[in-house]
Amino acid sequence: MDVSPAITPRTEYRSGLLSQLSRFVLVGGLSAVVDYGLYQIMLHLDMQHSVAKTISFICGTTTAYLLNKRFTFDPASSSGASRLAGFVLLYGTTLLVNVGMNALALKILPNGMPFEVTICWVIAQGTSTCINFLVLRTVIFRAKTS
Repeated sequence: MDVSPAITPRTEYRSGLLSQLSRFVLVGGLSAVVDYGLYQIMLHLDMQHSVAKTISFICGTTTAYLLNKRFTFDPASSSGASRLAGFVLLYGTTLLVNVGMNALALKILPNGMPFEVTICWVIAQGTSTCINFLVLRTVIFRAKTS
């Protein structure tokens, strides 16, 4: 059965997007383990929530960036200087969103709720992860067109 040439680019795009999204999710899972693990360790050491979240986010995000650069997105898709500047701007913004969402969720959810800290972490992480994927894919590591 022949496939129409008009359909092929769309199919390739969808396949590429799903493959890229799958790798992004796997890298994100590993990075989340780094972030959450460090966050829990620092909370057990009685570090203040926002300080612990900031440090753990930076460590998890750095892990994600390095792995996504290597395995998820085309490393030749943008120059090093522009990629670094975009990375700093993106992750500076998502750091504020992440820490802010975590703090807001901690204030909104009832104190003593089962898994309160974990639920707040998931809300903050989910919000910043969506922002990160969209900006990484469309700006930082966008494929160059001829």
